[in-house]
Amino acid sequence: MILTTDSMKPLYVQIAEWLEGEILNENIREEERIYSQYQLAEMFTINPATAAKGLNLLADEAIVYKKRGLGMFVSPNAKQFILTKRRSLILGQMIKELVMEANRLDVSESELNRMIQQVRKENGEGQL
Repeated sequence: MILTTDSMKPLYVQIAEWLEGEILNENIREEERIYSQYQLAEMFTINPATAAKGLNLLADEAIVYKKRGLGMFVSPNAKQFILTKRRSLILGQMIKELVMEANRLDVSESELNRMIQQVRKENGEGQL
């Protein structure tokens, strides 16, 4: 992943989202130690304080937890928590915007469903 300063999202949020992606992809598993703020800072050439802020964002959501003297670890059920959070927040917002745009363009619900199914088919994801 490449962090971008052009994004509307602060770098620390991009770090947190990248780590969430690593957990979702099971590159980092529950109860495994995650990167330190210094490792993240070196990986992404950012200030360690920015990396720490991203880690703290995840800790505040209980996605990771600190073990004194050992670092930060992925919490049990972190993957499920991230899935639930992203479904309700991110996907929910995207769907809201999609429906609003479909309404502006006078696209029917059945046509919108067909369009979604076509995209899923093209991406090999099956039907809803």
